[in-house]
Amino acid sequence: MQSAQLAKPKPGPATQRFLDIAEIRDDMVILKDGTVRGVLLVSSINFALKSVDEQEAIIQSYMTFLNSLEYPIQIVIQSRRMNIDAYMASLVEQQRKTENDLLRAQIVDYRDFVQELVELGEIMQKRFYVVVPYDPVTNKRKGFFDRLQEAFSPTVVANLNAKQLAERREQLSRRMELISGQLLSMSLQAVRLDTQGLIEVYYNSYNPDVADEQRLGDVGKTGVES
Repeated sequence: MQSAQLAKPKPGPATQRFLDIAEIRDDMVILKDGTVRGVLLVSSINFALKSVDEQEAIIQSYMTFLNSLEYPIQIVIQSRRMNIDAYMASLVEQQRKTENDLLRAQIVDYRDFVQELVELGEIMQKRFYVVVPYDPVTNKRKGFFDRLQEAFSPTVVANLNAKQLAERREQLSRRMELISGQLLSMSLQAVRLDTQGLIEVYYNSYNPDVADEQRLGDVGKTGVES
């Protein structure tokens, strides 16, 4: 008769095994095939409020931007329900510190109004990202099945030395500076996400249901037991 311990189902493979990401460091995402990605957080413009001449100028700039690309990029639009918990907490703190009774009552009324507004309608927050890749020539020559096998094995990343990582980081930085300059021609401000920002974006993307309740702390203060 098998013991209860032997009868327990074996745990399945870790979820991380099915992700393309090997690690996030040095302000870049390192994939399992040795390629790297950088992410730009891009501002938005209200195209409908622009004049006809301004709209045509933006369209022409966008066409020039697309035609100048020598490698693929990814444009990501992330739409999430706006979290105003921190803002509401600041109003409560301001209400507590306010000594003027009339001003305190106005803060209460405003806080109730904002809360009711959020409950009546889903207020969404949109963020725009541009993902910039750097794929060394050696990886471009590999076939589909070779790249598929590498996606399930971290050996490629493990074999990267400091010189190779530095070269990837430098080439990626050049590309991102170029993309940022081209976006600026369309009046779009772009900021490169650092390591903390990258981890937060991917954490929120893969954990949308728990991201609001379990906020990600500062990764620089996270310790790993050896």
